[in-house]
Amino acid sequence: MKDNFSQQSSSYAQFRPGYPAQLFDFLFKNCQNFDRAWDCATGNGQIASVLAERFRQVEATDISENQLKNATQKPNIHYQLGRAESPDFPDHRFDLVTVGQAAHWFDFERFYPEVRRVMKPGGLLALVGYNLLRVDAPTEAVIEHFYNTILDGCWDQERHLVEKAYTTIPFPFDEIEFPDMASEYSWQVENLWGYLGTWSAVQHFIRKNGYSPLDEKFEAQLTEVWPEGVTKTVRFPVFGRVGR
Repeated sequence: MKDNFSQQSSSYAQFRPGYPAQLFDFLFKNCQNFDRAWDCATGNGQIASVLAERFRQVEATDISENQLKNATQKPNIHYQLGRAESPDFPDHRFDLVTVGQAAHWFDFERFYPEVRRVMKPGGLLALVGYNLLRVDAPTEAVIEHFYNTILDGCWDQERHLVEKAYTTIPFPFDEIEFPDMASEYSWQVENLWGYLGTWSAVQHFIRKNGYSPLDEKFEAQLTEVWPEGVTKTVRFPVFGRVGR
């Protein structure tokens, strides 16, 4: 699994979007028990912190030590370094396994057998993520140019799985239909700027070219369509594959 987020882990915790209450309502409705959950590739613990409100114990793993250092702390969340494909857990331990915005990095041939091993009978697996944000037509035009043109060649090939909302990944489970939903925020342009800085492709661009694509030219293009001090509604379409 690639570690594309350790370097910007503090910004990741500050600027990355979370998931709507609707997602957790959907997952909890389909959970049979609330003893233990595993949040795999937890990052800064966004999902784990919500699971901890319902589950007696949450195990949260990630390959990035820096991400875990920035994770939300709760008494019933246990964070540890660990790879998705080789979890150090006993058999039949979890009622729910979640993966947020990370399953596209996994080796599914190794991950899925481990999921089956560590989950209790009837346990739930949820692979969730979000796609490119929606704002308004002028802002989206600037962002899409940045995404597709300026960062062309800087995205990992796994990004295509996100663009397809995980519809093209293998999912050998008894699937439950995923409802339409989105995460919605009121942002100013500074929030967007911080979020763009967490993109893995931005870090790849910097390593490749020796300077940041978030330069004065791009800043001028962005503030032309989104002036400082203006608040806009930002929506991140949320998708998922959920099954037993």
